[in-house]
Amino acid sequence: MTQTDPIIMQTRGVSMLFPGTLALDNIDYDVWRGKVNVIIGENGAGKSTLMKILAGVQQPTSGEIRLNGELITLNSTREAARHGIGMVHQELNLFENLSVAENIFLGRELQHGLKPIDEKTQEARTAELMRRLDQAISPREQVANLKVGQQQLVEIAKALAENTDILILDEPTSALSKTEVEILFRVIRELTRQGVTIIYISHRLEELMAIGDVITILRDGRFQAQAEVSDIDVPWIVREMLGSEPVTSFLSPGREFGVPVLEAEKITCVGPAGIAVVDDVSFTVHAGEIVGIYGLMGAGRTELFECLLGTQRNYLGKLWLDSKPVPQRLEPAERIRMGMSLVPEDRKRTGIFPVSSVASNLTIGSLWQRLEYRFAISRRQEQAVVKDTVSNLSIKISSPEVTINALSGGNQQKVVIGRSLLTNPRLLLLDEPSRGIDVGAKADVFRMMVSLSEQGIAILFSTSDLKEIMAVSDRILVMSGGKLTADIPRAAAEESALVKASAQGF
Repeated sequence: MTQTDPIIMQTRGVSMLFPGTLALDNIDYDVWRGKVNVIIGENGAGKSTLMKILAGVQQPTSGEIRLNGELITLNSTREAARHGIGMVHQELNLFENLSVAENIFLGRELQHGLKPIDEKTQEARTAELMRRLDQAISPREQVANLKVGQQQLVEIAKALAENTDILILDEPTSALSKTEVEILFRVIRELTRQGVTIIYISHRLEELMAIGDVITILRDGRFQAQAEVSDIDVPWIVREMLGSEPVTSFLSPGREFGVPVLEAEKITCVGPAGIAVVDDVSFTVHAGEIVGIYGLMGAGRTELFECLLGTQRNYLGKLWLDSKPVPQRLEPAERIRMGMSLVPEDRKRTGIFPVSSVASNLTIGSLWQRLEYRFAISRRQEQAVVKDTVSNLSIKISSPEVTINALSGGNQQKVVIGRSLLTNPRLLLLDEPSRGIDVGAKADVFRMMVSLSEQGIAILFSTSDLKEIMAVSDRILVMSGGKLTADIPRAAAEESALVKASAQGF
């Protein structure tokens, strides 16, 4: 392969095995020179894992990578940069208290021996990069003063500063306004004219059709299809992404629901970047109903849950729980006492106390219900509820006194759900309840959700997995770009319609 060949980079037989998970399975992937190479797939398809391998962040379990026909090994991001490969991650990695030039050259400052940093040359090269990106941003400007779209372009400039030939962009428009997206697209087109090859990851279908030259689809860790964007349409992408695997349903026919438990009206929340992360969202959840919120990364699902529980106080709109108004300034603890409870998305960071026992993790959220004489905890009551919860949720433990970090992910998730149930909720919020657990544990969690709904508990849960949302939802809400783009009964829902709705609102 020479510099004139259309394919600049290839993977052959690349697999990535994590404990218990085959993230990539024998992937053959071609990257086309000077093109915008779009890569797309459902959550868990393997996109990010493959890109991290190409960027030197992770090393594959097996397989090979070729660049311009030569076999290469990428043991680090520094090694990838040496080969002209750079990656701009979705989360910006800038120091806001430093200037644009200081950020671009951070960690690779222009310095000779013991002499001071050559700030003049760094600023000159930064100015040149900004001209290349058609941006009138001063090298001395503090990053904190830039808009999010401009900060994204500074990240791109950081990658280009190392003479990048292949630039990987991971969800680059997730926090950008429409105007900023148009600027980014103009920059991308200019870079491809300059000979830079772009690998572009996104879930936004219409966006991909607008910017992409070649599209590659991954499904369940495997290569599914590759085509030129000019030869395909959105329905083709949806078909290739979803396949024809049957959906398992955990719901019995003829389910009935009670009175409204949660009523949300025009909930709006503006994020740090000044963009509405939840935008005028209204919906209702009834007693005994399981309502699923489907959306992709950046859709606003987690932010909506934070508004509902009150961990995010800076929101507008009205909430009612069992027809009682929920004041905006009401603390999360008081909302829990009203009958609302949340199982967070990031179990390890915000869901468990890793060095505490299973018993302590279960009861920490409801100790106020087991106080004797208002100052001491009733150990007898605590032990009784722990025993009942472990039994009812089939939590596999040798003793309630073992530390929770000794449990499997699925059993940890059951403990977190059990803690929420001990607050006697009328509304249970579950943010990505199956994240990080195996297939068997997922089925246990879904059966548990159905059982709780049959007891009259209203359940609102979020997921970015289409199979899950179809399997356990009585009704499906779709969020995209902070907006509610669909509200569909499960019986009338089609996977292709949900995917299209998840790409709206941008």
